[in-house]
Amino acid sequence: MPVIALVLATLTLGFEQLVQWKYGAMGVVGLAMLTIGLKARSATCTAIGSIILVLLLTQPGQ
Repeated sequence: MPVIALVLATLTLGFEQLVQWKYGAMGVVGLAMLTIGLKARSATCTAIGSIILVLLLTQPGQ
């Protein structure tokens, strides 16, 4: 069980680093807002995080 938790934590940190490398600080903020909103069951937080990520993904020229 601790091995699974360690692997999941490593994958999560790796994914966060990938998002930060690709989309910068706003990507991390959007991902954090989305995650917090899902865990807290807050539609507002989830929507804000989703909108930030969609805007970053649809930027022209990248």
